[in-house]
Amino acid sequence: MKKTGAQLAVYALEQLGVQYTYGIPGTHTTELYDELNNSQQITPVLVTHEGGGAFMADATSRTSGAIGVLTIVPAAGLTHALSGIGEAFLDGIPMLVLAGGVRTDTGKHYQLHHFDQMALAAPITKAQIKIERHEDIIPTLYKAHDIAMAGEPGPVFVELPINLQLFAAPIDDLPIYQPAYQPPAPDADKIKQAAKMLAGAKHPMLFVGWGAVDASDLTVKLAELLGAPVATTLQGKSAFPNSHPLYTSVGLGASSKPSGQWALDRHDVLLAIGTRFGEIATGSYGLEQPKNLIHIDINPEVFDKNFKTTLAIEADARLALEALLAALQEMAVEPPADSASTMAAIKEKNDKYNQSWLKEKQDDKVSPGYFFKSLKEQLDADARLVIDDGKHTFLASELFPVDLPRHFISPTDFNCMGYCVPAAIATRLNNPGQQVAAIVGDGAFLMTGMEMITAVSYRAPVMFFVFNDGELGQISQFQKIPLNRKTCSELGQVDFAGMAQATGAEYLALDNDRQIDETIARAIALSAEGRHVVIDVNIDYSQKTMLTKGVVKVNLKRFPLREKIRFLSRALKRHVLG
Repeated sequence: MKKTGAQLAVYALEQLGVQYTYGIPGTHTTELYDELNNSQQITPVLVTHEGGGAFMADATSRTSGAIGVLTIVPAAGLTHALSGIGEAFLDGIPMLVLAGGVRTDTGKHYQLHHFDQMALAAPITKAQIKIERHEDIIPTLYKAHDIAMAGEPGPVFVELPINLQLFAAPIDDLPIYQPAYQPPAPDADKIKQAAKMLAGAKHPMLFVGWGAVDASDLTVKLAELLGAPVATTLQGKSAFPNSHPLYTSVGLGASSKPSGQWALDRHDVLLAIGTRFGEIATGSYGLEQPKNLIHIDINPEVFDKNFKTTLAIEADARLALEALLAALQEMAVEPPADSASTMAAIKEKNDKYNQSWLKEKQDDKVSPGYFFKSLKEQLDADARLVIDDGKHTFLASELFPVDLPRHFISPTDFNCMGYCVPAAIATRLNNPGQQVAAIVGDGAFLMTGMEMITAVSYRAPVMFFVFNDGELGQISQFQKIPLNRKTCSELGQVDFAGMAQATGAEYLALDNDRQIDETIARAIALSAEGRHVVIDVNIDYSQKTMLTKGVVKVNLKRFPLREKIRFLSRALKRHVLG
């Protein structure tokens, strides 16, 4: 039989379980898009910018059972998409980037879009493959998928030249996809050693990252068996149910909530699962060396990078937790007698912290505490929350409890503004029966807000809560505290009602605390009717999150004495004299 390269590529994507691709067609992908349009399984989604398409592919991998696929033109399509690809790369999210390529059969130079895509993609993808023959298309896409999913996941770049897409060639067969990757099981002796350390600990603690997001049920069992408090990374917030009485906070160290700091102060063994102890997770490394650190991760390169391990276990999180639970049960370990008092202490500290955000209601601003309290009470239990990069990120992480895995997603280590709007749309597309609430700062909203056109085109109703303070809130606060200035962090006047109208959205203004319950209820009702909604939230950012306070304190503390004096003197002078 004869098949074009475009037909072969679409067949392979169908075999991989792909339901959506994201991108903008061009001269080097017209055949691919024509075949995607013929597919009974795949819907090619037209985005307004390839950067938004990359964020959509990222969110698809985070919130569905399928890998996110980006289908782009060569050159400009790739450069536009780099931010989303970079986010997936640093956050460990699988993605398949399928780009067109210039003709390889003419011998001509200076073709349109002709440059070295492999070199550009190399630093931010796990692998880069250029397909040379028709018979390589299907196995190459299968291989790319397996590389993207294996070990610590990440994006893989594949270039499919236009001449292969256009022309037909003889093909012997159309192989069915068979997964080739098996996650690594833990070393049995190390599991026994870890079990002994945890069983002998008086105050064990767990620190859980995104790498353990699909093992939440086992992490709960382990925490309950050990009576161990649990903290999560920002990215891994949904890896442990936040309403569980052993859950403390996002972050570990000076930037975590008081309950997390209390648990950390008393721990004698720390079990870290699926985390790299990165800057965001540790509040700019505001964490002292953990005691008796047991570190489980699928990527052995993360061990001992920032904190010395007592025991490092390379393994898939779920396999490691299964083995660890079995070893502890074999040792007849039972929950400690003081579990109830541990839970009571965590609850008291978390309740007190949450209450600190519920002061007298304001008539001219929206208080974050009352906003997130109402949002949580009114959304369905299985609603998904998508956030961006900014001050709202850490407000949401501290004030909005999430109990289901993969129901909270955010840009983390790449920390790219503009993530939320396209990611929320893809989340709704891939989870059509669930509510999706997007929390986005006004600065980030200006970057990708026009992607809401995609929401209406593909009937993906999302509630976009725009935290509007007229500034780049996190940065302006970091500037204001030590410098008493705000340089290039104050935004111009924006008519968000106009943006809503331009993209076919409903618009709601949320001006003060008295309007919170009614406005959120209205947004939910409009979303249920299939409308996407822009809610303009007149947010009050005056109260600092634990992250802001922790990061400022930690960074100042590590300054050399002479520089510390200079910075403090400058800050004092500016705050007193202006």
